[in-house]
Formats: sequence, structure tokens, C-alpha cells
Amino acid sequence: MNDLCNNEKSLGGNLWKLLPADDRLSELISQRYNLPYLVSKIIASRGIAVEDVASFIEPKLQTLMPDPYCLKDMKKAAERIAQAIIKGEKIGIIGDYDVDGATSTSVLRLFLESSGINPAVHIPEREEGYGPSCAAFDEFSAQGIKLVITVDCGTTAFDVFDYAASQGFEVIVLDHHEAEVKLPQVSALVNPKRLDEDNDYEYLKYMAAVGVVFMSIVAINRELRQQGFYKIRPEPKLMEMLDLVALGTVCDVVPLLGLNRAFVRQGLKVMSQRRNIGLKALIDSAGISEAPEAFHLGFVLGPRINACGRVGEAALGNRLLCSKNTQEAEHLAEKLNEFNAQRKEIEGYVLLNAIEILESTPQEYPIAFVYGKDWHQGVIGIVAGKLKERYNVPSFVMSIEDDEVKGSARSIPGVDLGALVMSAKEQGILTKGGGHTMAAGFSLTEDKLEEFRRFVGEYVLQRLGHEAITPVIEVDGELDVAGATTALADKLALLEPYGSGNNEPKLMLHHVRINKPTIVGSGHIRCFLGGDNGGSIKAMAFRIADTELGKSLLQSSGSLYDVVGVLRKDNWQGRNSVQFIIDDAKRI
Repeated sequence: MNDLCNNEKSLGGNLWKLLPADDRLSELISQRYNLPYLVSKIIASRGIAVEDVASFIEPKLQTLMPDPYCLKDMKKAAERIAQAIIKGEKIGIIGDYDVDGATSTSVLRLFLESSGINPAVHIPEREEGYGPSCAAFDEFSAQGIKLVITVDCGTTAFDVFDYAASQGFEVIVLDHHEAEVKLPQVSALVNPKRLDEDNDYEYLKYMAAVGVVFMSIVAINRELRQQGFYKIRPEPKLMEMLDLVALGTVCDVVPLLGLNRAFVRQGLKVMSQRRNIGLKALIDSAGISEAPEAFHLGFVLGPRINACGRVGEAALGNRLLCSKNTQEAEHLAEKLNEFNAQRKEIEGYVLLNAIEILESTPQEYPIAFVYGKDWHQGVIGIVAGKLKERYNVPSFVMSIEDDEVKGSARSIPGVDLGALVMSAKEQGILTKGGGHTMAAGFSLTEDKLEEFRRFVGEYVLQRLGHEAITPVIEVDGELDVAGATTALADKLALLEPYGSGNNEPKLMLHHVRINKPTIVGSGHIRCFLGGDNGGSIKAMAFRIADTELGKSLLQSSGSLYDVVGVLRKDNWQGRNSVQFIIDDAKRI
């Protein structure tokens, strides 16, 4: 496979890089766990130790979830919330408008409701801004609430919590965002990213907020059980909430490693039972007819819940996921569908405008830097991601409203957006901002736009240079057409769920002929791949008919290709076979 490592670009404009794996380790994994060598090689290349393979291919909560009290302040939080439940106190919840925020809020709300508490929920609209606000605490104060739990937010809300304390509130924070050395003055702050955490379970840092909330309700439930609360009422079935935990975990794009794999694997099983009325309605309205997979969570269900926070009513996601009425759930699911369609339309308008600006103006720096006065703030993050994918450069998209500019950025390897935004704040270019390596959000005044563009351009230039940036496809292994069997696909399925930190394996089929290529649907190409050693496999390449890759496949005339893509089961209309999804190809 030495030709994989050369500098020849593919028809898709990519370089291919073979991921390294220890042959000895791969063989050891293969023998110990009775796995095909290719599957073992993929596991080894992902850094999974031999002793951890069993929990990787069959993740279980009972082996991967530690005692919740291993997290600092968890015992304090659990004892206080349990006390509030036993006494029937009023409780307020502050969440966030994305999927992790909606699912975190819903898991906590459903647990409290099962324990006899009907909490007041505040989900901020996007215009209100992320996290807790003084206005939210004023709302709770008017309702006589003094205990407030923030989920998926709050770790750095110093000023707001100072105000809350002055108004006599007790606050408990359940979060997963980056923490500072200083922590806000609250009753308890549970966050695996606290800098003073012991880190005995490193993978807890990967959790989405909904994972932190699930660990918290396990702890609260234990306190209630120990105090005899369930002697007179049924104990809630916590495992039935794992469908929401899986949804938030996948959609927050946290690494699907360690405990997160168990959350998603078990959560998908729960979701297939269709117990949550709101999720069931959303699945049906989205037209999902098979058992949901991680793909459906990230690309079908998640965007619909996100849409209500982007262009609709932020609280609708939580209302849907907590609905106990089928008719109401179906109505809310349809509204989310409508918001998602609206979001797509708005997103398409902004994306088209952004592309026109970038492609009609000479670009001084290796960045995509665009802004507009009528661009909806709810879609700029999605547009930034699409520009990054289209041009393979760090992308910054901004919306101007009343002299305030709000922006979102997405990066490529080599440019740390979190550090970039922090540096721009320190220099007084940005008024607000934060993020991590690959994504960030920020605010500035309109008169600082040109200064920020130069700052970003020079920052990126220093790290990437002027050379054109060629995207790289990482290839996990080589496969014969004759070896692309349903048995292999079944073994590859042991690596699911796929997502951040555990991508679906990219495989190369070497020296194949493209037979019977034809255009189907909206620019897709269907064909059959014939191997040197016999065998044939159905293949699909999506949305490529008008690209160089697509044109080459359509005019292949029996020429030989190397193709890269993924092997999947094909169960359409009850058949039991496999198909190859083509991502890229090289003509030999």
C-alpha cells in the first residue's frame, strides 16, 4: 500500500494517508478476541489497549460508569437535590438551546417529575445569549423558587451567580464546559473538567452535559433510596432515559470513547423501543423507518431539535422530549420539522451569499472571512462549517446587527480557534468569545471587523503558510472486493457507534473496475465494483455527478481505479448483502 502514502492527489482533490498500526498488536487482538485481522488493525490504530478491547466492542454501563461520587461536589449536589425532593421544594432549571442542553434539561426534568416535583424550566432564546442570566433568576424569584440547577452551562457565570446569591438563591451547576482556576460561588459545581478534579477516570472529561446529568440523577436516586423515599412510591427507571443521553452525546460531538460508547450503544437500544412519546413522534415525522443509529441522531433528529433554538422557539425541544401526550408530541414534532425546513432555507441563502463574496473577491489570507447585515445568527455556525469543508481553510462567519457583530468559526488541523479567540480578546479586538480547538463563537463591534480580519489572517498564515492546503483522507486498511462480505460487515459493526473520536473506518479497494455507472436521484452515482480476483459489489457515491470524480466514474470505460470509502450492510427490502459507499478514487 505504499502508493497510498505518495503525494498524488485523488480525483476528489485529496491526499490519502494510511493510518499506522502495530502489526504485532493487531495480531494479538485478532487472536485473543477472534476478530478478522482488518478489524483488529483498525482497533489497534485507534489506540485501544488489548485489555480494553472487550469494553470497546461491547461497552457496558456497569463496567464503564464509576461511582458518581468520584466527581467533586457530586455528593453535595445529590444530597441537596434529594432533600429538596423529599421536602417538596420548588426547583428551577436553566438549560441551553442546543441538543445537549435540551436533552440535559429533559433528563433532569423527567427525573424530578417522576419524584413528584414539577420544575420550572428556563431555556434562553438565542438573542438572550448562552447560559444563566439575571432575567432568568428574576423569573424564578417571582415564582417563589430558591433552588436553581443549571445544566450544560454555568461553570464561568461569575457575575450572574453573584447576583443570584444577593437574591437569596442556592445554585447547583451540572456542566461539562472548560473551567477556570477560579470557580463561581455556588452550593455545588459538578463538572469533570474542573481543574481540581482527580482525573482517576480520564474519559469522564469526554462526557456531554447530558452524561453529567445522568450520573447526577443516579447519585440523587441513591440518596432517595437510602432515605426510604421509595417505600411509598415506585422508583424511576433511569435506564429508560438513556435514549435522551445517547441523543445529546452524539449531537454534542464529544468523543465516542469510554463511558460515552456505553451511553450511546445502550441508548440506541432504548430508543428502538419507542418509549419516549416525544422522540417517537420526532422519529416518525422525520420518516425514519428502521431502528435508529448514531447517524440518525446526529444528522436527522439532532438538527430538528437544534432548529428550534436557531430559528424558532428555544424551549420547544425540551417540551417535546418531556411530552406525555401523543397529540401534543405530534404537533410539536411537526413544528420542529417546519423550523428545520426554515433553517435549511435561511442557511442556503447565507451560504450562497458567503460563497459569492469569497469567490468574487481576491483572498489575501488562507481563510474564509465573511459577514452580512441580514444574516440570521442561528445559522452562521452551520455556514462556517460548510465553508470550512468547501475550501478546507479556517472559516469565520459573522452577522451584523445594530453595530454588534456576532460570529462563529470552524477550523482545520493546525489552527487552534480557542487560542486565537483568547488572543484577540486580550488585544481588545473582540468584546466576547470562547471555544475550543475546532470551533468558537465571538462578538465584536463593527468598526473592528477589518482589524479582526487582519489579525485572523496573520494568525493563520503563521501556522499554515501560503501553500494551498490539501485535505487528507485517513485510510484504515485495504480490502479485496471478494473479501467485502456480510460477515466482515457484521464484525465491523462491533466498532459502532461511530462519531467523534471513532470515525467509521475508511477502506481502500485496490485495482477495481467501475461497471454499469449510472446517475440516480439528485446527482448520486450507482455502479458495481469488479475486483482483480473476482467478485463484484454494489457501490454508491453521493452528490458527485457534476464533480471531476463523478465525471471520471461515469466515463470509466473499464479503467482501473483505487477507491476509498466505507463498507456497509445493505438491508433494503429485506436483502442481506453489502454495499460500498465511495468517498474518493484515483485512476490507475
